[in-house]
Amino acid sequence: MPIAASRVSPANELVDLARDATAALDALLADAVAKVRERVAVEDRVVGRLFDREQRATHGLSWFATYVEAVRQLTAYAERMVRDGAFGEIEEHLVRIGLGEYIAQLIGGIPMSQSEMVRPSDLGLSMAQVMGRITPAVENLIATGNTPERRARLVALMCESHGATVGFCGLDETLESIREEMRKFADSEVIGHAQGWHRTNSYIPLDIISHMAELGVFGLTIPEEFAGMGLGKESMCVVSEELSRGYIGVGSLGTRSEIAAELIMGGGTEDQKGKWLPKIASGAILPTAVFTEPNTGSDLASLKTRAVREGDVYKVYGNKTWITHPVRADLMTLLVRTNPKEPGHRGLSMLLAEKPRGDDANPFPAKGMSGTEIEVLGYRGMKEYEIAFDGFEVKAENLLGGVEGLGFKQLMQTFESARIQTAARAIGVAQAAMEQAMEYAQNRVQFGGPIIGFPRVADKIAMMAAEIMIARQLTYYAAREKDSGRRCDLEAGMAKLLAARVAWAAADNAVQIHGGNGFALEFPASRILCDARILSIFEGAAEIQAQVIARRLLDGTN
Repeated sequence: MPIAASRVSPANELVDLARDATAALDALLADAVAKVRERVAVEDRVVGRLFDREQRATHGLSWFATYVEAVRQLTAYAERMVRDGAFGEIEEHLVRIGLGEYIAQLIGGIPMSQSEMVRPSDLGLSMAQVMGRITPAVENLIATGNTPERRARLVALMCESHGATVGFCGLDETLESIREEMRKFADSEVIGHAQGWHRTNSYIPLDIISHMAELGVFGLTIPEEFAGMGLGKESMCVVSEELSRGYIGVGSLGTRSEIAAELIMGGGTEDQKGKWLPKIASGAILPTAVFTEPNTGSDLASLKTRAVREGDVYKVYGNKTWITHPVRADLMTLLVRTNPKEPGHRGLSMLLAEKPRGDDANPFPAKGMSGTEIEVLGYRGMKEYEIAFDGFEVKAENLLGGVEGLGFKQLMQTFESARIQTAARAIGVAQAAMEQAMEYAQNRVQFGGPIIGFPRVADKIAMMAAEIMIARQLTYYAAREKDSGRRCDLEAGMAKLLAARVAWAAADNAVQIHGGNGFALEFPASRILCDARILSIFEGAAEIQAQVIARRLLDGTN
């Protein structure tokens, strides 16, 4: 009993310190919100031109708030692990390193990108205000957290362990079972082929897609009444993470089905649900999202592609770009302008546009539709296209919801899930980078020993592990909020913002650990770097994400 008590006591002490530090950071965040609001609001209302003028402060506030939430969720993770008796030495090092480093960055400077730091002074906080919020718990966690000795011990434990995931994730048995099944699939059927698919810019084979369908990937969150599995968004995170760990293209195949299914579940008629959802769930139909246009980017309300009603069909005219996996798709969720007289988003509608499958020889065997491939650095396996519509016909009965003018609202309802899933994909990519770095560092011998023995190599790996755990906890928290039916655009945005940066940092460090070999096409580290780069761009660029988060914080609607 005395031995057990001595093991539990430090863990409980850590949780108490983390709770105290979280409260202190909440107070500091409230100070920051008040200071930034002074710059951008007039009579308590945020003014658009002021908000944009103070973008450095507003976006910095988003990162500041994201870090505070990350600390909170890492603390919650420690609480759960201690309660369940699963808080071992690895978990303690992950939490202490993560808390120590993120709290230190909140006080000293957060990297928004490689060349942009946000510091408390950028938010209008004086040093005296910051120091006034620092408690003994904050000082303790910084001093004892991300230390050289702790990083070295964590990496030593990682070398002894052979599990792909570092530390217990704190999931229930069902989710852990799903994780194990997806990991086995990725290990046996994906990882060994991913580099070849990437280097030859080849499609992910249809037999891989068929196996994914058999595993339930495409019907994961579709209700059982429509032949889905009826699971929640947290399960989607597990699946997306593990498949993206194998290859981001495979992990992203499910994204198309998830977006289409959510659109139809949220906005479709009963007939549309009954017709399309079972086919999406089974993988019989592969959907693709067709939203973005040239020169519009994230400004979806400015879309110009139009759909003209002629009898029982709509005829579509216009151009779309950055469309993923359109050639082999059977169904397009197509955002169009059905009422050119309505400005902005009011005139937009969503069409469930059927099309025949194409191939490389004949990409779009459909009248009124043509396209050109966009060659890309990474994120391959599905192929990107610019598409032109010139009288392409869609049945009028395939207007989502049967009412025009609801397209933008219908699409907005999918953003939370899409960003949560993108965060999960980013975690998978970061995990892949860390595994490549670990394997290489243990096998690469220089100056008489494996390079993992050098502190600056081991330090990089330790920080990968800690940040992956932080991003995972923030992402899974957002998913649980979504599953509970609560608004979670703030949490989803934070998860996506942080996880994308974590993936890029992990991939960049994996290449650095490989040295010159990391720059060679034959090594997976080079592919993972290319794949990681897209994550802070699509599903809302990091700057747009920060804009949305800041607006929520400053409008006082969170």
